[in-house]
Amino acid sequence: MRISFCQALLTGAIILNLLILYYVSRAQQQMMEKRREQSKGLKKASLPVAGLGAMGNLVGGSMVGGAKMGGLEGNMRGPRVTILVREFEDFENYVGDVARSFLRQRPELPFLAVAESPPYPPLALPEAARLLVLSPSPDQPPQTHRPEFNVQTEFALLVPDGMELDHGRQIERLIRELEGEGGGPVRLVAAPVLMRSAVQCLHLRVNLREWTATYTPAASGSSDGVCTALQGDAVVLIRTEDLFNLSVPLGRPLLSSLFVQTSLRGWKVKLLEGPSFSASHRPLFSSAHNQWKADSCLKDATNHLMRSFGLKHVVLADGRHQWFGCSKETPRCFGTVRDDTPEYLYIERWTPPCCLRALRETTKYVINILESSGVRYWLEGGSLLGAARHQDIIPWDYDVDLGIYLEDIPNCDYLKSLDSGSLVDANGYVWERAVEGDFYRVQYSEANHLHVDLWPFYPRNRVMTRDTWTEHKQDVEFPEHFLQPLVPMQFAGITAYGPNNHRAFLELKFGEGVIENPQYPNPAKKRLDRSRMLGS
Repeated sequence: MRISFCQALLTGAIILNLLILYYVSRAQQQMMEKRREQSKGLKKASLPVAGLGAMGNLVGGSMVGGAKMGGLEGNMRGPRVTILVREFEDFENYVGDVARSFLRQRPELPFLAVAESPPYPPLALPEAARLLVLSPSPDQPPQTHRPEFNVQTEFALLVPDGMELDHGRQIERLIRELEGEGGGPVRLVAAPVLMRSAVQCLHLRVNLREWTATYTPAASGSSDGVCTALQGDAVVLIRTEDLFNLSVPLGRPLLSSLFVQTSLRGWKVKLLEGPSFSASHRPLFSSAHNQWKADSCLKDATNHLMRSFGLKHVVLADGRHQWFGCSKETPRCFGTVRDDTPEYLYIERWTPPCCLRALRETTKYVINILESSGVRYWLEGGSLLGAARHQDIIPWDYDVDLGIYLEDIPNCDYLKSLDSGSLVDANGYVWERAVEGDFYRVQYSEANHLHVDLWPFYPRNRVMTRDTWTEHKQDVEFPEHFLQPLVPMQFAGITAYGPNNHRAFLELKFGEGVIENPQYPNPAKKRLDRSRMLGS
């Protein structure tokens, strides 16, 4: 095959272009490698400057932070700890005095006052201190408002308003104590603030499944003041990495927010007897009115925090109870139940404790009226199952079921007039004929629809039956001998009545072994992990 002159010329041009591309690519690669080496050299040369971290810690245009070194300052004079003041009120505070006391003793330490929004009146901070506002602004980059971008030291020292630093050795002692714990469960150390409320070491158990946090006093003489929560005014040191691994690192109230999250991670706090810190201002608020405002703000902040964490019941160390869920004046905590599976089961939680409390109150109220009216009743369905298994409502149940004799309904003034419509009694309970079927319902209130259902049965040939049925598998006929006689059972904090052979009754309705083998009401939608029942 002969190659023409034009073909030879084209082939040569292609080869020449390939050679040019090869040499250009080689040259670019060499230039990039040279630039990388120059960049590395610049980074090494820049390390001694002020001990700044890689991010530089921009707060309103200022740099805050340092590198990891020995003591408060390392060989390159970089601070190891940032001072954070989070707990203060806009209308009266001493954050400026706190900053000055720290900067007077340790002027090299970064100092941040942290607020949700710009304080008003503005804080009177010394020049070296900075304000970090957590609320984002649409005209600024996200790192401006995110604390993890603004604290680059190894440790963070969380200090309350109105305290002062007497000498720098106090901080060094805290650092030594925390470093001495190594990688153990103690991830925070704390020291008391004198002349304020005494700091108490507590144990905190948070059960998210049950929406509950329980504080108990630490045993007297517990080893080295190690516990899971503190109550009172304290200075707390934590590694910055640990602080910003929390989902809400700087929530308010600060110590409540901090210890709920650390206890869930199995972390502990060590409360030192010394060094103690001084309170420069006592009392913190100069008037009864400002103290009332501060108490109101604390209550609001606690309410918001607990609701955001999904904690609806808090048991304090002195035995008092705090509730953050539904009440008689508010709707229940969950919406319409679909497929017999309430929404909380899908997030691995059980019935909120405020809802269980309302169900218990309604049950006690309804049973008292039935008994005083001469209406025979018995625990039915899942409520009987709860009595047999827990002597209480099943922890994930959302209503209470009672069977009643149809012929006894005229004995009860509330029931006999309910052919249609509903009535609200003197105690705010709503009695109604259910729209879903031939049964009655008593709601906790007009606002809160937690309820007790009353299912009328009548005997026919010694079999208890009904004229209409639901699709629930347990809604079936049963021999009347289960009700002759009715027997007392503990249920929801009271003595109620149930069938005389509750095991046989339940197995007739639900199947063999139902008491020993708990399961959610609709396993096709959500199944119970029975290993989670351990210890419950």
